[in-house]
Amino acid sequence: MPLFRYLADAPVPPPPPRPPLWHDLRAGALVALIALPLSLGIAMASGFPPVAGLLTAIVGGALVSLLGSARLTIKGPAAGLIVIALASVQELGAGDHGLGYRRTLGVLVVAAALQIGMALLRAASYGIVISPSVVQGMLAAIGVIIVSKQVHTLVGVSTEADTPLGLLAEIPHSVANANPEILVLGVTALLVLFGWPRLRVGRLRRVPAALVALLVTIPLATWFELGYWHSHTFLGREFLVGPDFLVTLPGSLLDAVTLPDFAGLASAAGWKFVVMFALIGSIESTLSVLAVDAMDSSRHPSNLDRDLLATGTGNLVCAIVGGLPMISEIVRSRANIDAGAGSSRANLTHGVLLLIAVALIPELLHRIPLATLAAMLVYTGVRLASPGQLVAMRRIGPDQLALFATTLLVTLATDLLIGVGAGLLLLMLQHLWHGASLRDLFQPRIDVDADGDTMTLGLRGTATFTSLLAVRKEIRVRPAGTRRVVVDLERVGLVDHTFLNRLQDLARSLGEVRLEVTGHQRLDAVSAHPLATRRQRSG
Repeated sequence: MPLFRYLADAPVPPPPPRPPLWHDLRAGALVALIALPLSLGIAMASGFPPVAGLLTAIVGGALVSLLGSARLTIKGPAAGLIVIALASVQELGAGDHGLGYRRTLGVLVVAAALQIGMALLRAASYGIVISPSVVQGMLAAIGVIIVSKQVHTLVGVSTEADTPLGLLAEIPHSVANANPEILVLGVTALLVLFGWPRLRVGRLRRVPAALVALLVTIPLATWFELGYWHSHTFLGREFLVGPDFLVTLPGSLLDAVTLPDFAGLASAAGWKFVVMFALIGSIESTLSVLAVDAMDSSRHPSNLDRDLLATGTGNLVCAIVGGLPMISEIVRSRANIDAGAGSSRANLTHGVLLLIAVALIPELLHRIPLATLAAMLVYTGVRLASPGQLVAMRRIGPDQLALFATTLLVTLATDLLIGVGAGLLLLMLQHLWHGASLRDLFQPRIDVDADGDTMTLGLRGTATFTSLLAVRKEIRVRPAGTRRVVVDLERVGLVDHTFLNRLQDLARSLGEVRLEVTGHQRLDAVSAHPLATRRQRSG
């Protein structure tokens, strides 16, 4: 039996007809309710002014949706880039937060231009060769870093440490010295965020948990009178609270516009962040688009290069006006699909509604407690770094667990780029250990045979992540009338998890073409998982 098989009866469909306008308006409104507090919180955690997150969400919705981005994705700031943005602000500013922010904007202008160049060179698809386990390790590390920083804001305590491990070590001290009123706000928001999705009443669960957290904590913050500075006493200790514990926004969007400073590009650190923003942002965005395509019931694949071009253009605009970098955000995109969206009008609606909110209700936004936003980010971080991921990686195989753990730990100890590089290096060493040669890894060998409506791709040597682009290219230029593609692994000694995982994603997008993988039965799988790495039997 083939490893996996997908079949559709109709040819690859044109873009599906637009659903009723009401469906997209409803979905866009729901996503806007989710995006508003998250955009503020992500900006705050990134070292940017809170309004910068709203600027990005507005540009990502109101502009990028008109430029040909993937139709069901929501563009906006994402937790996955918090670590890079904050490191850039701190390192390029050298202690001057405002200067670091402006210099990071200059870095983002160049990174956006690089994204546009990659899109024009049709390089977006290169993201598929990145190991899923390395990506998951990167995201888990980001989750841990987010939690390590935001727990302190959630309890209303300043920190001395500035490294993830140091911030984690300071958590007990911060909890022991928590500001009681701020702690109440943060814990209340956390209880809502974790508890609301577990409600058994279906209609109530449709209301975003983030919105419920705001509806509960904003009145509570008003009762605590956080709008002006005052002190309160608890268990014999005096605590100070005031407006610094609330979101700060400018009087208008025009006041929020901040021009970039390109002086950071005179240093090696500046170019390091250019590469990190461009590559990590592009890879994460591309993988999100692929994930959203897999959720799309119409099975209409997005044009990855066109989407990256639209995203890069949006990032260029954001950087010029003072916004965060944007990607195709997977959580909000999933909420968009679940709400019934069928076209890019939902993303447009989400951006327009956020623009209206910033223009008409800035005073209400100013009442949002920072502890509530911190709780939302802690919730996001816990989901990114869920212990269940360790179990999932172990089920796929010990090799994938090693990749995941290496990327996670090295990222926490150093930085994101080194962590991802360490994971990829370990992947290469694993393949060499299992008998692959450097030639096999860097020069994929494929024999192509077309017979009637069947095309056979016979791989030789190895079928690893480095073979993916060659296989994908052959499938995309298949002869007209091909209805069956067979990937024959009879002459390979190693098949890795990345190859099987990404090939499965490709199979889902092929419409009427049936994709089969054969010849894998003679190889030993490292685990019982159907997409586990397989290698030549010993002896």
